[in-house]
Amino acid sequence: MLVALDLEGVLIPEIWISFAEKTGIEKLKLTTRDISNYDELMKGRLKILNENNIKLRDIENVIKALSPLEGAKEFLNWLKTEFQVVILSDTFYQFAGPLMKQLDYPTLFCHELIINDKNQIMDYCLRQKDAKTNAVAAFKKLNFKVIAAGDSYNDTGMLMEADAGILFCPPIKVIEEFSQFPVVHNYDEFKNTLIKTRASLIK
Repeated sequence: MLVALDLEGVLIPEIWISFAEKTGIEKLKLTTRDISNYDELMKGRLKILNENNIKLRDIENVIKALSPLEGAKEFLNWLKTEFQVVILSDTFYQFAGPLMKQLDYPTLFCHELIINDKNQIMDYCLRQKDAKTNAVAAFKKLNFKVIAAGDSYNDTGMLMEADAGILFCPPIKVIEEFSQFPVVHNYDEFKNTLIKTRASLIK
């Protein structure tokens, strides 16, 4: 059995929110919790970065000061003893590196930023459209039972594709729109729900 886990908001802080708080650019606080269309969200972010002459190194400097959410590393270590674990994220390898080191380098599938020789973020390259959902579908074709967990609109596709889905600390509007999924609010609840879900899938 395999757990497909979101990254930001589940194991680490929201990187764009952290950068927005550092710079004071309020519009950069928008995430997939607010805007369900990922392309629309990213194009808006790139426009803001260009208008403010923000380079990749500026974001990396903020990321270097971040730590995983409290209890996240211990939870992930436990999870790896109970399940196969893959992290599916719509972040970028250029962002995730320092935080993956702090989590002992779990398996991460995400996307790439396109950077020019002036360290400007010019564009982004998706691994594929709706990569999380497609990854879960591929795992199922390999005869894995898949439990998917996340917190935002961009996670709901993989939750619906999985054999079972769990929402971790989602916003109210996601809970209301996707009420078919159980909701957990901390890692202890998460562990208990994963164990119960596994038991129900084994029957």
